[in-house]
Amino acid sequence: MVCPAHMQLPTQQRPLLPLITHIHCNLSWQQPHRHRTAASCRSRAQGRPRLRDRTCAVAEAVASEQPAASVSSADTLTDGQIGVPVTANWELDFSSRPVYDERGKKRWELLVCSPDGSWKFAQYFPNNKINSGQLKATLGELLAQPGAKKPDRVRFFRNQMQTIISRALSELEIKPVPSRRCFHLLGWLQARQQEVYAKDPTYKASSVVPFALDPSPPEDLPDALKGEQWSFVQLPLGTLQEELELVDQKSIFGANISLDSIGLGDLSEETLVPGVAVYSRRAQPMAAWTAGFEVANLFPDTERACLIMEVAVNRRFKYGAYRRSADSTAEAKSWQEAKEASRGLHFLVVQSDPDAEESKGLWLLLEKELPSI
Repeated sequence: MVCPAHMQLPTQQRPLLPLITHIHCNLSWQQPHRHRTAASCRSRAQGRPRLRDRTCAVAEAVASEQPAASVSSADTLTDGQIGVPVTANWELDFSSRPVYDERGKKRWELLVCSPDGSWKFAQYFPNNKINSGQLKATLGELLAQPGAKKPDRVRFFRNQMQTIISRALSELEIKPVPSRRCFHLLGWLQARQQEVYAKDPTYKASSVVPFALDPSPPEDLPDALKGEQWSFVQLPLGTLQEELELVDQKSIFGANISLDSIGLGDLSEETLVPGVAVYSRRAQPMAAWTAGFEVANLFPDTERACLIMEVAVNRRFKYGAYRRSADSTAEAKSWQEAKEASRGLHFLVVQSDPDAEESKGLWLLLEKELPSI
């Protein structure tokens, strides 16, 4: 893994609003740091007026039910394009669909989009034209359009197609990135399952083969990603979005998500978003190394008494450990419930210590169901 070179080290940063913490644990199997009680958290918050209306109890994070996002014409696009590709990052899927051509053979489909959904492309292919040469030619035609710009990176989540996709992109001098951070694409696929494929007259429900991720067993965390302590934390969505502006400006390491593009644009700014804060005296290089991994999701594994970090497509790390007890297990479950209340939205922040007024890295994450096809 190479430390990303495109990110300039920050020179001036807006202070990160201090994070209310509820549980402190070590990133190793050493004696855990003393747990802070809810009362001590509230006491610590006094005198910090910017910590408006925050609470220590993660279990109190409750999001109201929101209506499902409506289906747009872009979701039902077939053999066509909306917008022009100009973004530095694309999301791509190339796979068979449960619909059939005139030969009675399964159709394959190429879907490409920008992370914010402002540009989308869809095209069917016969099953005898599934190769890197055909994919390269189709992508080349997209890039030849007036105003089109070649992306730096293209994310894709199907490991089974890695050889074909990677070869086509590499020959176009575009970096292929296996990643679950194809958040808009995943939602687009789910919408198409109901609004496009299931309504096709050739659709066969019996031919739907559920996508299998086959995640690897959790690995030990690489030394470069290890901190000294970690905490469950939370922030109001509005405050979190303010901090993510530093990521968009490339002032700090990290990754953002367009909430509108994943159907979460209706979340209120007061929604409490749970997160994990990691503390290290090496916070700057640790954040840089973390940026080299496609971090998609964090969740507590109460059986192993640790956090699990999901990166790339099916790779997982044992990210942090805690001393098993009834309280710590309840805390972990409460954090996961808070994540469900925020509709899967959560974050990872890297700081030098719990009292630091600036962050070195910030990642907005999403627990997202993989497509059913």
